[in-house]
Amino acid sequence: MILKRFKNTVYFILLVCISCSAQQAEINTYNSLGVGANRTESYLEFLEGKNVGIVGNQTSVIFTSETDYVHLVDSLLNRNIKIKNVFAPEHGFRGTADAGELIKDGIDTKTGIPIISLYGNQKKPKEEHLKGIDIMVFDIQDVGARFYTYISTLHYIMEACAEQDIPLLILDRPNPNGHFIDGPVLEDEFKSFVGMHPVPVVHGLTIAEYAQMINGEEWLKDGIQCQLEIIDMRGYSPQLTYDLPIKPSPNLPNAKSVNLYPSLCFFEGTNVNAGRGTTMQFQVFGSPFLDASLFDFKYTPKSMDGAKYPKHENQLCYGKNLQNHSDLDYLNLDWLLQAYHHTQDQDSFFNDFFNKLAGNSNLQEQIQQGKTAEEIRKSWQTDLNNYKAKIKPYLLYERGIH
Repeated sequence: MILKRFKNTVYFILLVCISCSAQQAEINTYNSLGVGANRTESYLEFLEGKNVGIVGNQTSVIFTSETDYVHLVDSLLNRNIKIKNVFAPEHGFRGTADAGELIKDGIDTKTGIPIISLYGNQKKPKEEHLKGIDIMVFDIQDVGARFYTYISTLHYIMEACAEQDIPLLILDRPNPNGHFIDGPVLEDEFKSFVGMHPVPVVHGLTIAEYAQMINGEEWLKDGIQCQLEIIDMRGYSPQLTYDLPIKPSPNLPNAKSVNLYPSLCFFEGTNVNAGRGTTMQFQVFGSPFLDASLFDFKYTPKSMDGAKYPKHENQLCYGKNLQNHSDLDYLNLDWLLQAYHHTQDQDSFFNDFFNKLAGNSNLQEQIQQGKTAEEIRKSWQTDLNNYKAKIKPYLLYERGIH
């Protein structure tokens, strides 16, 4: 079966072609999918007459037509739902801040609702932030990579809700990288905000499935449990890939960047730029130190919205343009290995962030030892097979795990 993806300004139009003698196309439209937020009739009963907290950002929307949408906060306010606080993850409530930038508490200028930052020094809501809240709602578009910090925010929200005996309502959304599972599984000693759980780099789960796993595996502090209410999707297939109508963060501007992100994000732990400071974020990579005779694509990172201080700012970088590369259904190590073996100074190639992204020290050691991509990938397989067996009780949608 060949899957061809066609972008839809709402969420997606998916054309599935069966390569047999008689071919028929099935179109999976937004309406046939039904993301959690759009299934308002299924969750308003949980919110009416309650004081509500919302964990959301610019992707927390309800679609009103094929081209229009309204933010979840605005929609709920129009239905007389009482929203006490909004909690914003990395990149902020409107999704415009740099990666790693300190997000301050404030007031949403449109609604006057207090915004509590869950990034920087405060990654978990304080008891005072939850005081008077009867139920929390989590609605954020994830991209299915362990080091994408929205699942770390999910962990801390669940922990805070469990401690205060507040139920958490999750409005599920598709995982655009849900069609594969790959990469090394995180080791406990390498836990950080860019990797809190023993899962592969590409974990294959939706936000709601991931939340169930956090509970089921007792990953919250002292094994406490969060009361979950889940509004699942209708018509979702993890085997298919999805174009997101709203970019999930400033440096993931399109479907290509989302697909390449799990593979190219490793460069964040090296002296190689992964497209920040350009309009080709996570679709190119380059460095002033790479061999210009082998890496003939050139670009110069500039300060811009979402990348105020990009790596190698105003320096000419040599690298590769991957914008026309075929979509991946595996974690690609080839580019990382090529960059390491053809840099001017291997001693300064890796930085302290690399092992946090990898979730272990093995990957860096394997690269330095000259292991091939195939040899490295084989070293993951036992852990990946164990992980695929472990997630089965938490799955909400039918899939063929590979």
